[in-house]
This record gives sequence, C-alpha cells and structure tokens, in this order.
Amino acid sequence: MTPHRLTGALAFSVVGALALAGCVAKADVAASDALAVTSSADACEVSTATTTSGTLAFDVTNSGDQITEFYLLADDGLRIVGEVENIAPGASRTLTVIAQPGEYYTVCKPGMVGDGVGRASFSVTGDAVEVDTEDSELKAEAVALYAAFVKDQVGQLVPAVNEFVTAYETGDDEAAREQFPLVRAYYERIEPIAEALGDLDPRIDYREVDAVAEGLDWTGFHRIEKDLWVPAQDALNSDDLTPAWEDWAPSTEAERAAFGDQLIADVQELYDYVHSTDFLEVLEAQGVAGLSNGAIALLDEVATGKISGEEDWWSGTDLWDFAANVEGSKMAFSLVRDFAEATGDDGAALVEQIEEGYTDLENLLAEYGSFETGFVYYSELTDEDKRDLSDTLNTLAEPLSQLTVTILE
Repeated sequence: MTPHRLTGALAFSVVGALALAGCVAKADVAASDALAVTSSADACEVSTATTTSGTLAFDVTNSGDQITEFYLLADDGLRIVGEVENIAPGASRTLTVIAQPGEYYTVCKPGMVGDGVGRASFSVTGDAVEVDTEDSELKAEAVALYAAFVKDQVGQLVPAVNEFVTAYETGDDEAAREQFPLVRAYYERIEPIAEALGDLDPRIDYREVDAVAEGLDWTGFHRIEKDLWVPAQDALNSDDLTPAWEDWAPSTEAERAAFGDQLIADVQELYDYVHSTDFLEVLEAQGVAGLSNGAIALLDEVATGKISGEEDWWSGTDLWDFAANVEGSKMAFSLVRDFAEATGDDGAALVEQIEEGYTDLENLLAEYGSFETGFVYYSELTDEDKRDLSDTLNTLAEPLSQLTVTILE
C-alpha cells in the first residue's frame, strides 16, 4: 500500500450496471420453477443454462464432503450477483435473485476457498426488471453482496498466497516473481477493508519506507518483493533514509521461512475476520454510503501510490495493482449506481458520467496489458503515458467524488 492511509471507520469498494440484479426484497418463487444445482467436489451442475429475466431461485444441493458455496457472477466473472454459502454436505439451500437480461456465470466453491469448480456460462433473456431502489431491504442486500465479494476475494487469496509462499521459501524465485502481482490483485481489490484492521494491513502490505518511519518490523508482500527483485544501486528512498540497496543482503532460508509463514498466518487472520459476524455488522453500519466511499477510496489509492510507481518499488508491477484497485472500485459502484440514478435527472447524469469514466480508464489500461497476458512494467511507461493515466483517472475521480452525497439525498 502507499504512505497515504485511508481514513474513516471503513471505506468500501465495488462495474457496469447490475441494475441491482441479485437484490431481492420479498419474492416468492414456485418450487416447480426453481433451478436445480448440484455441487460436488469437482462439478457445479445447473439444470439449465438459459432462462428468462425476473425472480429466480436456485435450489443448491451439496453432494460433496465439504461445506460449499454457490455463486451467480456477472459477465466479467468478478462481480457477484448472488451467492449462498455454508451449505453442509448433504444439505440444500436456496438462492433467490432478481436476474436482469444478460450473460452470467455459475460456479460452486467446495471448501469455500479458491476460485471454485464447474464455472459455466448462464444466459438470461427477456425484458429488464424494475426494482424499488427505495426499499431498505434492497440496500441491505447490496451491502450483503459486497460482503460476499470480499469473502470471495479473500477466499481466493488464501490458496494463492500458500502457493506463492511455497515458491518463495523453496527458492523458486522465477515462479514467485510470476505469481507476485497476480496474488496481490485479490488483496488490492478489497484494500480498504484490510486497511481498517489495525496492524493487520501493516503486517501484510507495508512498504519499507512506511515501516521504518513508524518503527515497525517490516514483513509481508513488499518484504518478500525485495528478496525477489534484488535492489539496484539507483533505488533510493528519501534524503532522510539510507539508500535501499546499502547494506542489503538477501534473506537466509530461515528468514524466508519466517517471512513466508507470517504472511500465510496474517492472510488467514484476514480470512477469519471477513467470515465473521463482526465484519458483516460493520458493513451494515456503514450501509450503501460505505460502498460508495469505498469506490472513491480505491481510486484515491491509485492516485496516491500506483500512478507514481511508489507501491511496487522493486518489482515495477504497479499496473497490476492499479487495475485491481479499479476493478474493486467499479464493483462497489455497481452496487450503488441505481440508488444514485433513482434520485433524478442529475443522479442519472452523474451515473452516466462515472460509467464513461470507468470505460475510458479501462480502455487506456488495456493498452498496457491485462491480467491474462501481463502488464508492462512501470519502468517502461513514458512520462506521457503516466500523464495520460493520471488525467484519465482524475476525469473519473471528479464525478465519483460526488457519488456518496448523491445517494444520500
């Protein structure tokens, strides 16, 4: 993370218009109309891959031997439209959602960690469904969907960190370097959550300069990063600190084991917290304003660290972090956009401006790569490239900064 610390109790984040798909206040679906889902150890079978828009029910049966979850994901495979969790072996639970026309994915997650099994396309045809954006239950459901998004990202972070640490501790630095920016993306999408958890975020994600300034032991992603990308002699911090390369020695095997095991333990602590009732209670207290503030905060995180290249000082993988922050911001916005649009013409115009801003920023980032193919390293960007990214980011940040006050009108 950057030296800039997000303030407030919690600032939360989450693109494209879901039109509150997945938010159901009080809906009754006939049992004969429900879609059957079977979750096993290696499959997620849905009785149909196509249906019409409206209120849908997925009856999920767990035929495996681990607790499982079922997700309906938006067309980007990231945003969660609806989910049902904690389905014990042999048990069944029902997910009820308002499904708007569009393309989706279904996936199950045995063990409630990792990226799931049986991901399959799911199409919804028909007309758009009107929803009451003044309904307090819909607002509560928007918060619940964001909680599900956070749990999903941390659930994928846990095994990814375990694999990354194994490579690091065994000296397979090439594999660890390849994994580093991809593993961090799960964390970067939900960074405001972690930043509100006392000393947990400093242990996981502090840069060296921040740890030194606050007199803390330096651990986490960036401590490991420095081992994986040995500092060059032109890598300076500030005039008040010793140059980063001076007196530097790579970690011993024992030190690598200690740093790696600590990161695993800290990420597990994060997992335990976001799956607790305390976490949901904090999110509920913040409400939809918290989601909006999180969308804003994640763009602030880009502006104060990623855009300057300060975050991943050794590896130069800042654009991976940049893109993940934008995805997290867009996820939060997608859950509150309809509340803003429902305030009137000004709100609708603001939503349109924000959506255009996200599109422009995503298109510009795509010129430098993707998570699938990799991004260019920060050192490869020209000054003009950096100005373009900064200008496009600021063009989005200005209307986005008005989002919270709009939805509270």
